[in-house]
Amino acid sequence: MILQMVRAKRRQVLVDINTQRDFLLADGRACIRNHRRVLTHIRRMMAWARHKDIPMISTCDIHPDDGGHNGDPRYCIDGTPGQRKISYTLMQNRIMFPADGNTDLPRDMLRRYQQIILQKRTEDPFDEPRIDRLLSELCAAEFVLIGACAEGAVKAAALGLLQRDKRVAVIVDAVGYHDSREAKMAFRKMEAKGARLIETRRLAGSSHLRQVGVCHCESCQRVGQRVAVGMPQDS
Repeated sequence: MILQMVRAKRRQVLVDINTQRDFLLADGRACIRNHRRVLTHIRRMMAWARHKDIPMISTCDIHPDDGGHNGDPRYCIDGTPGQRKISYTLMQNRIMFPADGNTDLPRDMLRRYQQIILQKRTEDPFDEPRIDRLLSELCAAEFVLIGACAEGAVKAAALGLLQRDKRVAVIVDAVGYHDSREAKMAFRKMEAKGARLIETRRLAGSSHLRQVGVCHCESCQRVGQRVAVGMPQDS
């Protein structure tokens, strides 16, 4: 058992799902529709986690480069820039595990590292044995979910946690989607099963970012032009 990984059972854990370039940048192969808004709030949640010393579990899609011949997704390809995480979703003190079908995990991981990054080959993180073991055995007051996509991996993670009798909060404005209708249905289902649906400001307060950073598309760059001069900028 790895119940001792969180120092205090009352603590929250931030679950950061697929915050990768292919999902969150305008030129990504599977860019979400609401990427500008989501980037801003993901950055805010990361600043909150750093400030509060919140443990973080991060999952990342990774797929082989088979030319699409075996039906594998054509995004988050192993070794490509699109598979990488957005820079400000990386903590300095972190450890990463590959998607290799194993379940081995150090008992004291979250005493030694603030961020655990786990690669996955499927949409549902619980299909990976190591992620299933970690999220099933980890004790925390609440699992706080952000990332992409609402109608896919985020919904699967939330429902999987709820099925395991975990408390779940979904930060709706820090979750991306491809299809707004499907996303609304996914949020309703998560809430019906017991998840709390809240906004970033509920946990991290309000913020006025001059830039969301990383993405250079016209939409993201306009954010900086609209924000009043002199407002504080998150790190």
